[in-house]
Amino acid sequence: MNGDDLLKIFGFNVKVERMKKGLTQAQFAEILNVHEKHICKIETGKQNVTLKTLAKIAAALGVKESVLIEDYKGTP
Repeated sequence: MNGDDLLKIFGFNVKVERMKKGLTQAQFAEILNVHEKHICKIETGKQNVTLKTLAKIAAALGVKESVLIEDYKGTP
């Protein structure tokens, strides 16, 4: 797995967990105090994030950080 693959997996997992919480990108962006476009870039795998941001996103979603970087094996 290369870095681009990891960004896509991370973005997909963020989107899945956000949707499980019933949050729009705009609502999630407000929780994280970032612009909605930033969330869109993360979810599409176009934005790299720091470990601090990874931890902040995981906390906001109520999941462990590892959940967000695991390769998704199920059906979305």
